[in-house]
Amino acid sequence: MHYLICSLYLYLHFRICIMESLFEQSTRLIDSTTLDFKRYLYTQIKWNNRLIGIKGARGVGKTTLLLQWIKEQKLPAEKAVYFSLDDLYFTTHTLKDTVAEFYKSGGQILILDEVHKYKNWSIEVKNIYDFYPQLKIIFTGSSIIDLSKQGADLSRRALMYELHGLSYREYLSLLKIENLQLLTLDDLLFHPEKIKKTIPKDFRPLEHFKQYINYGYYPFGLPDYTSLYQHINQLIRTIVEVDMAELNEFDIRNARKLLQLVYVIAQQVPFKPNLTALASKAGIHRNSLNNYLHFLEQAKIISLLYPSGNSTAVLQKPEKIFLNNTTLLSSLAEEEVSIGTLRETFLLSQIAPFYKISMPKKGDFLVSGKYTFEVGGKGKGIKQIEGIDNAWLVKDDIEYPISNTLPLWMFGLLY
Repeated sequence: MHYLICSLYLYLHFRICIMESLFEQSTRLIDSTTLDFKRYLYTQIKWNNRLIGIKGARGVGKTTLLLQWIKEQKLPAEKAVYFSLDDLYFTTHTLKDTVAEFYKSGGQILILDEVHKYKNWSIEVKNIYDFYPQLKIIFTGSSIIDLSKQGADLSRRALMYELHGLSYREYLSLLKIENLQLLTLDDLLFHPEKIKKTIPKDFRPLEHFKQYINYGYYPFGLPDYTSLYQHINQLIRTIVEVDMAELNEFDIRNARKLLQLVYVIAQQVPFKPNLTALASKAGIHRNSLNNYLHFLEQAKIISLLYPSGNSTAVLQKPEKIFLNNTTLLSSLAEEEVSIGTLRETFLLSQIAPFYKISMPKKGDFLVSGKYTFEVGGKGKGIKQIEGIDNAWLVKDDIEYPISNTLPLWMFGLLY
């Protein structure tokens, strides 16, 4: 009997120590988080909702955003805590039991990062939400996975958001270069006279644009660019070899082939794919290729452009393939990237997160089924969009709108 009591005491003492180490880790992370720059999504989230989900690609700043918010609540660790579910602790302890202890200690706010790393996470989150009505839960996960519809359907309970990489506006703000006002697409297209009044007179918008194009999409690469490209390569490997392992439809034995597919695409973008030739180059069966392209798009590694008016179902052949953003493009391309490719990739990366984009019969991009854009530089004329209603030239060598010609950099002020 004495042995059992001692064993139980040691077990409880060990469990308390482990829990305390989790709280200490949470406190260290929160204390070391700065509040001087916040992502665009911070002010858009309805924080008073009791269950909030945030998804996004690796490296775009989901964790920092949550740590900033919890820091501003100014609550002790026993009231508000941050857990990363890829922590080794959760390989031998259940989330349900851990949250029960937290709640008994007076817990009010629970931040769960990397939820997709924890088996059956959605069922446990649903149970926690239902069993502890006074507990607020905010969780994050990979953009690959539909976080609202896993084993337990959270779509009716959770407010879902998606965080994207840095816009040009955010890049300028993060580096303390300039704080520019947010633009709407409607203002950019139809009220250009209002825009120039919001831009400081001494600001030269093209001065930092090339730097952003090459390095600026991911917050973790700033302001030291020296090892960014190496980190990007590691990031892609982790997405393919680790995150995609969570997908039931993906055979992890094909991870190497998928990495090869990413490399092949990076050397050709943007291009109209011959799926049979692409499958052959990557060593992937033709019947699997569309699914793999879909996975890469969900992971925010590539962007698929479909013909206007057609379905974007997984089985539909894309009209054109791009890399998701210009930092990826600069990191993965072996040869110098053409300026035309950079222009189109930038425009797509700044608009696609919020508007439906397709490929029109004339012009480069059709936005929301009604706005046509032709992208180019100094020598670009209106020939490709002549006679089309609601059509604009977009150029990278001008600073301000001129008639139906828009500066490329201004599309970086949309979020």
